[in-house]
Amino acid sequence: MKLLRLLIAFCLAAAAHGAIAQTAGRKPNIIFLLADDLGYGDVGAFGQKKIRTPNIDRLAAEGMKLTQHYAGNNVCAPSRCVLMTGKHPGHAFIRDNRQAKAFDPKWDEGQTPVPAGELTFPLTLKKLGYTLGGFGKWGLGPVGSTGDPLKQGFDRFFGYNCQSVAHNYYPAYLWDNDKKRTLDNPKFSAHQKLAEGADVNSAEVYSKFSGNEYAPDLIGAEAIEFIHENKDHPFFLYFPTTVPHLALQVPEDSLTEYAGKFPEDPYDGSRGYLPHRAPRAAYAAMVTRMDREIGRIVDLVKELGLDENTIFVFSSDNGPLYDKLGGTDAEFFESAGPLNGRKGSMFEGGIREPTIVRWKGHITAGSTSDRVSGFEDWLPTLLDLIGEKAATPAGIDGISMAPTLLGERQDERPFLYRESPGYGGQACIRVGEWKLIREKLNPGPKAKLKPRDPQLFDIANDIGEQNDVADQHPDIVEKLGKLMKEQHVKSDLFPIRALDGE
Repeated sequence: MKLLRLLIAFCLAAAAHGAIAQTAGRKPNIIFLLADDLGYGDVGAFGQKKIRTPNIDRLAAEGMKLTQHYAGNNVCAPSRCVLMTGKHPGHAFIRDNRQAKAFDPKWDEGQTPVPAGELTFPLTLKKLGYTLGGFGKWGLGPVGSTGDPLKQGFDRFFGYNCQSVAHNYYPAYLWDNDKKRTLDNPKFSAHQKLAEGADVNSAEVYSKFSGNEYAPDLIGAEAIEFIHENKDHPFFLYFPTTVPHLALQVPEDSLTEYAGKFPEDPYDGSRGYLPHRAPRAAYAAMVTRMDREIGRIVDLVKELGLDENTIFVFSSDNGPLYDKLGGTDAEFFESAGPLNGRKGSMFEGGIREPTIVRWKGHITAGSTSDRVSGFEDWLPTLLDLIGEKAATPAGIDGISMAPTLLGERQDERPFLYRESPGYGGQACIRVGEWKLIREKLNPGPKAKLKPRDPQLFDIANDIGEQNDVADQHPDIVEKLGKLMKEQHVKSDLFPIRALDGE
């Protein structure tokens, strides 16, 4: 009998050890949190003083801040394409925001679809056994097209397929996989002005720009459910929230948190997007509510015992808005921090983003890295971190920064390249502390091509890009200009006349 008890005890111990070993051998979960139009200085961990972001700040305190990390591009869709392909904008398929109907009239919503097999980030994770869920804004192809997230590796999608529909936080519907889920909201345009003579201080006047179901809340709830459903095996949660992209809309309970805290001028809708009686409070409240949703995700991961086996990444797809567009006030909040430029620009404020990586037990808490990196680097980096470096697709531009995240010394990036046919046509390239910017590369097809002279900045000593030193360093301008041209591969869909050789 004693021998039997010993044998049973041994078997139980062996089974327990096996369970621990199996858990320890499980690939880490990946949660990628992507804000929309959030500036470098919009969160507390990167200097924000007026908007509360305690949960994002906690991620920074428990992980690593990347202070020189660059979004994939200066606007939404091409930035996301860089993230999902590991290719920089000179090689990526999507290079600007463009509606799918311009690509094919049969699509009534959505953006230009990526081709089948293009998004190697999700497709590779799928092959490695991950369950993938996307919750938020897509922008890389209509439902049913080759760019449909369900055809690019995702098992689950809930949110906005189309960036234009995402301008309204109280939409009539959201996409639940390939079906529309009707919401209890009235139909109204996200681009309206107050009626002439309306009382701009009356809350009632603005009530018609609201609804009963706030899309970010619904999207957050679905993301939480996805974690619950997939807690027992590796998952990739892509959370591209629409916050704080316009229009300025937020439930009253969040608005109350900031009511009366800032000087306000009611916004009447004359600068695009919906009016708001307290635009500064609305912007701050939207960011804080987003932070709360992120906190719920982080807390759930801890509650489920997955904390040490989950990699968190937080960033933004491009910089903040400019010139009080839609009632926003980047100057008041210092949304770009010390950086020059806004969304749509290749100056630092348009593309350098507040980025945080947290992996408990692996990444040193409270650490910081100033190594230059970009969205194209996440594909090889995350594959490296999960022990699947060999699965990295060929032909990408990304460079794994796993050594940096794990506290090891790593060579600096040879260069980082960005281009966009939009906003007049722009391109920039950074090599070390030197950054070359070219503008006015792509005027309208009938306009005369007159590119602006190249501008050169020493980022280490001029983070605000105020002092163009191109005339003092013609050799560097020539060297970086040559490298810039080498990185541009012509695209018939998204041409840049000057770089295409015109």
